[in-house]
Amino acid sequence: MTRPEPDGERTAEKLRARGHDVTVAPLLRVETVAFELPEQAVGAVVMTSANAARAVTRHPARDLITALPAFTVGRHTADAARAAGFGDVRSADGAREDLVRFIATRAAGTGERLLYLAGEDRAGELDVAAHGLSVLTVVAYRAVKVEQFPPDVVAALASGKIDGVLHFSRRSAQAYLDCAARAGLLDRALAPAHLCLSRQISAPLAAAGVVAIRVAPRPEEAALIALAG
Repeated sequence: MTRPEPDGERTAEKLRARGHDVTVAPLLRVETVAFELPEQAVGAVVMTSANAARAVTRHPARDLITALPAFTVGRHTADAARAAGFGDVRSADGAREDLVRFIATRAAGTGERLLYLAGEDRAGELDVAAHGLSVLTVVAYRAVKVEQFPPDVVAALASGKIDGVLHFSRRSAQAYLDCAARAGLLDRALAPAHLCLSRQISAPLAAAGVVAIRVAPRPEEAALIALAG
């Protein structure tokens, strides 16, 4: 399990409940960024990661932010938004493209300005201009790659004891390859089945030569867990 904490252990427990033996080795460390709110008025908050909602939890303007409606990419982010204090949470239950369409059907033509609480490194921006909306993007968190596998992962890879690896982001997939190369275990690290949340996440693995790649039919935790059988 390469997912950052606290989500990595939570997902691992769901896999263990299905009979899997899971080693948690977060390959990204999430750090909150002390962000400032824009001076312009905004009508809603957009979040594509639960990490953004967690950043709001510790923000000095939390009450002001959570008083706004929140649009989220999926259910997990929606749950984190509610835990952070948002009362009006609307989930697209899909990927980034689904979120853009979801927002467009509910706010198109209003001229509303959206506050996007984003990660420092992200797959793309929210393209909602065609729907008469504008976005103010604020970096609320960053994900830092770890440099090395934990010793137990090195030992497990070296002995061929890992059957599958779960990837929840493209950056963690790349971090996996980088750590494997530093440990001199790249060939061993490519051998297990690699279960990916999306086709985009699988790209660096495929480029590195991984053959056994399986992609979740939906970009949701439950769909990825189901791939593990």
